[in-house]
Amino acid sequence: MFVDSFIKTITLVSVWILPLLIVSIPLWALFKRVSLYDTFIKGAREGVGVGLKIIPYLVAILVAIGMFRASGAMELLAEFTSPVLDLIGMPADILPLAIVRPMSGSGALGIMSEIANQYGGDSYMARLAAVMTGSSETTLYVIAVYFGAVGVTKVRHALLAGLIADFAAILASLFICRIVFL
Repeated sequence: MFVDSFIKTITLVSVWILPLLIVSIPLWALFKRVSLYDTFIKGAREGVGVGLKIIPYLVAILVAIGMFRASGAMELLAEFTSPVLDLIGMPADILPLAIVRPMSGSGALGIMSEIANQYGGDSYMARLAAVMTGSSETTLYVIAVYFGAVGVTKVRHALLAGLIADFAAILASLFICRIVFL
């Protein structure tokens, strides 16, 4: 009963959220007397500048992720930790996603696509991968790229908070998917 009403609520929200945003943002700008086009152009100009600053950091993190996956270390780690993963109800095939997601959104998306192709798009594994990807953040990427772009060097507290949040997101994904999809 609860799951059915939860799914109906989420479906209703997902159908209406985008049209609501598309209509409400220009109306809010009109109400506040803000030139929407000029503000958009200014933001786009600043975005290009930030993009140019973060390219070296982005290349470094993507190379590191590629090396980790290509070396076979990811598969060895999944095999080694599978007994512990069984205790928390995490399939070993999801571990690469849980490891890569804090580092790279595109890398995580690639792993999630591989899982969906291997198990099928409507499978529990694909749904778990999708929920886990959507629930967590690219913590190391954000710290490396954005903190590096603005010159922040002392990131210890942000790193710890981000990794704790990612771990909580993984556990919450496992719990929620077990309730909703199994």
